[in-house]
Amino acid sequence: MNAPTRGSWLRAGISRDGGPLAETEHVVWLQSGDHYADSRGFAGRTTYDGEQVHFHHDVGTPGQDVGTLRSDGDNLVETGTNPDGSTFLEVWMPLPDSDGPLGFWRVGDAQTVRVGRHVVHVDSTGGRHFVLPD
Repeated sequence: MNAPTRGSWLRAGISRDGGPLAETEHVVWLQSGDHYADSRGFAGRTTYDGEQVHFHHDVGTPGQDVGTLRSDGDNLVETGTNPDGSTFLEVWMPLPDSDGPLGFWRVGDAQTVRVGRHVVHVDSTGGRHFVLPD
């Protein structure tokens, strides 16, 4: 499946090379149309080739993530292979308070995505997740 055009997710865990699902950090991914921001420090746009979603890192940490998405109830499961041949499986849970305003802004080397009360800002110093007050 293609990346949803609207969403905010918290990573519930990652498995590398078939290992156990674990989470050691707070990772948030926001998607607004075909633009995304990831609190790990990269943002850009997504494309879909009919099988895999490509997360082009246009801002922040260079690179491109390629994976296959599928639904698992309300969660999204992403699987893929890294450039070095290692594999990953990530489970993403929807965040509450995602209704409301939606958008993305790109200025110079910074990109910000908002989905409801959630905002992820990425620039050359990294990524940050904010929750706006009611």
